[in-house]
Amino acid sequence: MAGRVLLVAAAAAVAAGAAAAEIEIYVGGSYEGRIEQDGDVYREGSYAGRLEADGDVYVDGSYVGRLEDDGDIYKEGSYYGRVEADGDIYVGGSYRGRIEDDGDVYIDGSYFGQARGMFFCCSSLVAAYLIFFGGYL
Repeated sequence: MAGRVLLVAAAAAVAAGAAAAEIEIYVGGSYEGRIEQDGDVYREGSYAGRLEADGDVYVDGSYVGRLEDDGDIYKEGSYYGRVEADGDIYVGGSYRGRIEDDGDVYIDGSYFGQARGMFFCCSSLVAAYLIFFGGYL
């Protein structure tokens, strides 16, 4: 249920265009990309795709996966991983990282970067960026 609340709140914020839904992604201290209020995703200054309010993920115009309302992540039609309500990220059943409430991102036990402008509901959106757009997980 907590995962459902997480994704529904994130999707509602993106769909509603809430200012706090715009998220900037930094990797190792350098700006890499952003998730805009309307769900558009930019990486390294160029349009990269879209995170739809219903959970569908598009990269370069093609459907690549889905964020389910329970936190499950599907990539290319297969189960890929999960984002827990507390920000923990699992890929293939193994713990891979965490997105803290303050936006700090840890992967494989080390500090990885930060999501600025993130609020508590959006760890699933940041995880989607890391998986589908950055290829980090």
